[in-house]
Amino acid sequence: MRPLTADRRYPQHAARAPQAEAVAQAAHPRPPQPHVRRDPAPTRMAYRMQRLWLTPFFRVCVRVGLPAFVLSFGTLLWLSDDARRAALLAQVDSVREAVESRPEFRVSVLQVTGASPALDSAIRKLLALNLPISSFDIDLEGARSRIGQLDAVAQVEMQVMSGGILEVRVVEREPRLIWRQGDELDLLDETGRRVARVLTRADRPDLPVITGEGANLATAEALEIMDAAEPVVDRVRGLVRVSDRRWDLVLDRDQRILLPAHDPVRALERLLALDKAEDLLNRDILSVDLRNPHRSTLRLAPNALRELRRAQGIETVENAL
Repeated sequence: MRPLTADRRYPQHAARAPQAEAVAQAAHPRPPQPHVRRDPAPTRMAYRMQRLWLTPFFRVCVRVGLPAFVLSFGTLLWLSDDARRAALLAQVDSVREAVESRPEFRVSVLQVTGASPALDSAIRKLLALNLPISSFDIDLEGARSRIGQLDAVAQVEMQVMSGGILEVRVVEREPRLIWRQGDELDLLDETGRRVARVLTRADRPDLPVITGEGANLATAEALEIMDAAEPVVDRVRGLVRVSDRRWDLVLDRDQRILLPAHDPVRALERLLALDKAEDLLNRDILSVDLRNPHRSTLRLAPNALRELRRAQGIETVENAL
């Protein structure tokens, strides 16, 4: 068996190689190399770059700002061409029209809830929607604002429901009073806000009438007086605002109760308690003056005054004039 190592064919040359190299080095010696000491510290520029890279703002600028700038610059450069810009806008418009015309976004029915028939008709006339229509073409905020400006509307909400239904939910103002201004009759809610107009008093016989200067600005006090006048509500014809400071309660048979400017409800309650005990208001009286809280004044009808004087033995003389 042959050995794994190769045979040395020229052993004499292998022995001479180190000797020849030593002779060559002796004949031509190399110059001595200077010893350079290596500094392990980084250079000043490298140190500054390392410190700069540790700054958060610089890292954000390099990682985010620089790519964003390159992307923005490239986009602006691409959009600087009019033909490219027009083509992009045309493509965007076509995509938008395709999305808006899908059946899922079509509105086919307008549903109004919480409104009377008259208010329902007014809302539909105000919106004037040409159904079916895309929901993207409906200005919900603008429509809500226009409906909220109607006198009879207290609150309104609009929402596009599934199935192509535009729902309008309305809270209608409740009329509590009739405000007479000359020949005009307006319905007012509890805050004095106009609700609607009626042609005659017979259209709403269940509501009391108020009139006079500033009557619409004192509706809360008028309602309190009407609540206190519940025992004689069948005889009440209305309230008259006098000089924009106090009320007169008008009853049938042309009777009038002059209420004070301050605390009229309490004065009326005292009078009604007296009427319950003495049946005062069913007598032949024209007016009861309660403006002075310490002294109430009754004004009798002419016939009642003559009878009273005759009962007291006072002779009355009729004046032909």
